[in-house]
Amino acid sequence: MYTTNHAIAPLSIILSLASLTCIAVEPATFKEHVLADDLTSGYQVEVSDVNRDGMPDLIAVDSRAEDLVWFEGPNWERHVLSSGMTRMIYMGVCDGHYVVAQKFSNRVKDSIGEIVVINEDGTKNVIDKIPTSHRIRCADIDGSGNEVVINAPLTGLDALAPDYRDNVPLVYYKPGDWQRQVIGDENEGVMHGIYIYDWDGNGRDDVMTASFSGIHVYSFENGWQRTEITRGNPGDWPLVGSSDLAVGHAGSRYVASIEPFHGNQVAVYQDDKRLVIDDTINQGHTITTADLNNDGHDEIIAGDRGEAQSVFVYYREGDGWNKTILDDGDMSAATCISADLNNDGLKDIVCIGRTTENLKWYENLGVE
Repeated sequence: MYTTNHAIAPLSIILSLASLTCIAVEPATFKEHVLADDLTSGYQVEVSDVNRDGMPDLIAVDSRAEDLVWFEGPNWERHVLSSGMTRMIYMGVCDGHYVVAQKFSNRVKDSIGEIVVINEDGTKNVIDKIPTSHRIRCADIDGSGNEVVINAPLTGLDALAPDYRDNVPLVYYKPGDWQRQVIGDENEGVMHGIYIYDWDGNGRDDVMTASFSGIHVYSFENGWQRTEITRGNPGDWPLVGSSDLAVGHAGSRYVASIEPFHGNQVAVYQDDKRLVIDDTINQGHTITTADLNNDGHDEIIAGDRGEAQSVFVYYREGDGWNKTILDDGDMSAATCISADLNNDGLKDIVCIGRTTENLKWYENLGVE
């Protein structure tokens, strides 16, 4: 579906050309708030109204902590949601259920991959065990308004570094029933990212995946159908495919991707073309999109978990993208999300750091 531009100009040239052909986009400004600086290995942050007071709260997954904690908005007081957890990696709030993947390792032999449901009374039920269970998402796959739990393991059972040659399972559970149901196992290598989005516009959530096989869409209607969006990075195995993805709109719909696995590239797939808008990040680990300056175009937010320990925002300008720095050296972003946390009509950014051991809210102040 997408063609690869092999003769991509250096980023500085792309951005200079864009600035000559259009009026410069006004970037949003941000105020940084440190909500925690004592995490041990922050991996994921999720937005949810935990106490049901109408204000957004934040749930922080700290992989080396025994407590799953949440921060109560708008003052961000810390609370414990559940104790006695082990090597948590990801969680989702699906139809009011807190579902956590824990006992994780990226090596199959060391990974139990428990899927735990935390009940309102604090009790926990283990509903499944799949080695390397990694990403948990919630999706309304049939348009009923009821969400199922998507579980995307990192690798297959026979995968070994560095090639990870094996097919990767993708499964889901219906709350209340909690029986494992298979979506598919066509993806190969490492399946690092999933994204929930109604790709075909039929009122049902689709499951988008990023793996060594590229970016694909799984749609549910009388069974599951898999559609290829792109093969991703055109390299040699294992430097192939895609690591994380998000969907945005800037003139037309696009897919933004980190490539290859934990890679150095931010790639955009739009109008049947592939454009690498940045190839200077060290270990890309998270990517998301949001209209930060309320101009009707979605920006791209990407985190560098490597040496730079930084977060970048890319604004569409003409045929190129303008890179700006949100956090310069103090956020080894494992996950960044965007949400309006103070109900002021502006999308904020929240990132959780792995080696920087912190959680930050970047409050959107609008354009200057």
